[in-house]
Amino acid sequence: MRLTCNDGLRPALLELLNTYTDGIAEEPGTEVFVVSLDPDSENIVWLYEVFKDEDAENAHRKSGGFAALMGQMPPLLDGPPAVLRMDPLRMSLQECVLQEDFTF
Repeated sequence: MRLTCNDGLRPALLELLNTYTDGIAEEPGTEVFVVSLDPDSENIVWLYEVFKDEDAENAHRKSGGFAALMGQMPPLLDGPPAVLRMDPLRMSLQECVLQEDFTF
């Protein structure tokens, strides 16, 4: 999902998304939630979400955290989010990523 914020409001959008992400454990079917900065635009934030299944995605949209996010995010955005739906087919993950003592 691409979120385009109004000029100068990306820090506020990131704060809102970070607060939401801190509560993502309340959505056990949300398996991956990644917030990324666009390296070419100061106004774009990318979200990458993976849900266990369609029921988990529906539960995500009904959660209290999501409702709060949707209530606070619109004034920060310059238009609606751009959503690109996909069904992941394959993933490769380095084994060291699963180790607790792994550092960058």
